[in-house]
Amino acid sequence: MEDFKTIIEPFRIKMVEQIQVSTKEQRKQYLKDAHYNTFLLDSEKVMIDFLTDSGTSAMSANQWAGIMQGDESYAGASSWHKMRKAVYDLTGHEFMLPTHQGRAAERILYGYLGGVGKTFISNTHFDTTRANIEFSGAEAIDIPIEEGKLPELYHPFKGNIDLLLLEKTILEKGAENVAGVILTVTNNSGGGQPVSMENAKGVAAICKKYHVKYFLDCCRIAENAYFIKHREAGYENKTYKEIAQELFSLTDGSIMSAKKDALVNMGGFLTLKDETIAIACKNLLIITEGFSTYGGLSGRDMEAIAIGLKEVFESDYLHYRIRSTAFLGEKLRAMGVPLMWPIGGHAVYIDAKALYNQIPVNEYPGQALVCELYVTGGIRSCEIGSVMFGKYDENKNLIPASMELVRLAIPRRVYTQSHIEYVIEVFEKIMQNKDVVKGIKIIEEPAFLRHFTSKFQQL
Repeated sequence: MEDFKTIIEPFRIKMVEQIQVSTKEQRKQYLKDAHYNTFLLDSEKVMIDFLTDSGTSAMSANQWAGIMQGDESYAGASSWHKMRKAVYDLTGHEFMLPTHQGRAAERILYGYLGGVGKTFISNTHFDTTRANIEFSGAEAIDIPIEEGKLPELYHPFKGNIDLLLLEKTILEKGAENVAGVILTVTNNSGGGQPVSMENAKGVAAICKKYHVKYFLDCCRIAENAYFIKHREAGYENKTYKEIAQELFSLTDGSIMSAKKDALVNMGGFLTLKDETIAIACKNLLIITEGFSTYGGLSGRDMEAIAIGLKEVFESDYLHYRIRSTAFLGEKLRAMGVPLMWPIGGHAVYIDAKALYNQIPVNEYPGQALVCELYVTGGIRSCEIGSVMFGKYDENKNLIPASMELVRLAIPRRVYTQSHIEYVIEVFEKIMQNKDVVKGIKIIEEPAFLRHFTSKFQQL
């Protein structure tokens, strides 16, 4: 695509979904009724939904046509064979288990490999990954590079894992106790930042040296491939798919929530090279998800995934996807909004701690911004800070997360540039009132994944 200033969507709209426009007073009441937790809002009360890019994509005409061909046979469906072929072509991993979404694959694999005394190491575990690991009794350790913890600092691959610390951690824990190293591409909890091929190869070398399993959390693999092609020397002439295939070739297996870069509303899979682990995971799949050739998915879902895994690597689509996300981030940065820089692939991450420097971390500046965005403009977003990742010490004092971010996760092929221009206007109002915003306190929370269902109160 030629380098014009205006980023056009490389698609035409065939169907529309109505957005219900609300007033500020209505939104104040809606948020109060939802206990100041945007996960508890009804979707029709949201104008621009940036809560997540997971399962919120608009599917293509080809995907909808594929859905009509879905084979709903219980075993050995033709749709299963299409999905298996598409996944094998991408990953090169012999064994593939379909699941209803990524966290089901996490539960199966990490539940099987984990347990008390085991450790998983990652650039940054996402919320459900960490929860599944800790639920098994294992521990989850994050070791992103130091540059990845500094929002304003430019680094082309802030999603990288700290290789020196990786080897040190394996030696400290004992290689036999390390259940796996998980490289998340792109690094969602770390600001949607990409991982370099050099870093991925470094992880592979260390894992091979100590006989530790190496897994790719690959739900945004195409977006990561885009950054490698455009930022890493030696990959300029490779296709996005070839880059992705090289990343997979380094690993022992992968987990994918197909609700991201497979451009579908539901689905996922687990791939493995090791037959012994694959057999054990297949047994768990059959017990908890479904037979091994559908794993909790309908045939039509598998058809859509097979098509989406091809469409996502189209160059026009990826250019639009990355540049349109960057457009929002660059506009916000120009008006002085502190954010994670450079802009990631699927989302813009606001540095709420810097924006609301009057709010201490134990009053959750990220959740305060989430509430302000909704009341001001009907925008639903997600806190990725001490609400999501904070812990408590033995005295019930907060151990804060390393960053207090708010994620504006942009659904794929859903919003137009005028929607994004509206979001920019909302931030202009946010900036005007930023000094008077107060914090938030938690009044009710569960033991795991508290950000989904906690209830809050404004201070």
